[in-house]
Amino acid sequence: MNLKHLKIKDYPNLKHFFIRQTYNLCVYSLPSILVWNSDAYQPCGAIHDDSLIIAAEFEATHAEKRHLILPISPNREFSPEELYEIAGKLGFDKYWFVPDEYIEHFGRERIESFFEITSQTKLEDYVYLREDLAELKGNRYSKKRNLISQFKKEYDKEGRIAVEKITYTVVPECTDFLEKWCKERDCDKEPGGDLSCEKRAAINMLENIEFLEVPGILLRVDGIVSAFGVASHLNQDMGVLHFEKAFANIKGLYQYFDQLCARLLFSDKKYINKESDMGMPGLAQAKESYYPVMKVRAYELKVKS
Repeated sequence: MNLKHLKIKDYPNLKHFFIRQTYNLCVYSLPSILVWNSDAYQPCGAIHDDSLIIAAEFEATHAEKRHLILPISPNREFSPEELYEIAGKLGFDKYWFVPDEYIEHFGRERIESFFEITSQTKLEDYVYLREDLAELKGNRYSKKRNLISQFKKEYDKEGRIAVEKITYTVVPECTDFLEKWCKERDCDKEPGGDLSCEKRAAINMLENIEFLEVPGILLRVDGIVSAFGVASHLNQDMGVLHFEKAFANIKGLYQYFDQLCARLLFSDKKYINKESDMGMPGLAQAKESYYPVMKVRAYELKVKS
């Protein structure tokens, strides 16, 4: 079993592994796996017993982050014994992003015969009812509706707002917007940091948006791209909202655009996964303000010596 670097061009040959994917953590979205690829981090994989083994390789300065995630198969789930064997063969000492349902299915006692289980609280995903985000009903969303009303009062006039599907022809405008958005937040201050890697992943997604079969929308204000978002299929009931960005200086724009994303990108889903807060308090507060219906826990399984 030999790992090789997974590239975006591998998408057509890998997508069948994810046909019956059931986990609710966003990391199990194939487009997401492929676009998170930079000098600091590379996804790797190997095909074994009609299953896809997936690993994350990091540069030498962050070698302690090297990990596997659960294998993906359209036909089976791997037991703790099998995970232990795979980790040993590939030279890894841990799995990340192991969801609750795996722990519940095999039981802590059985898993702890091979691994130490640790909760990864910074990697928990926020999941919302699509209906909640699309409708924003009730008192708890009154502040969101008020901000949307303020935005519409100022900008919802003939020709000022335009919403478009993201295609290859508008990708340069989206990346220009992303550069401006990142400049406001100094994304490149720490090469290899979370914001820098996210920027690279977003560009990878945009530049391959049609090839990866992911829908996305952008919003223009006075002809200028001022927000965009991209969605991907996760499982039968859930999709993931990736890289949702909007200019912060336009009051109510984010709230207006977020509602549009829920309405236009997830019409066939019950739930929307908006990923983790990466341990950032401000981001956590923003995600909590939309009242998630659940948080999907992630666990590390560390091989016992």
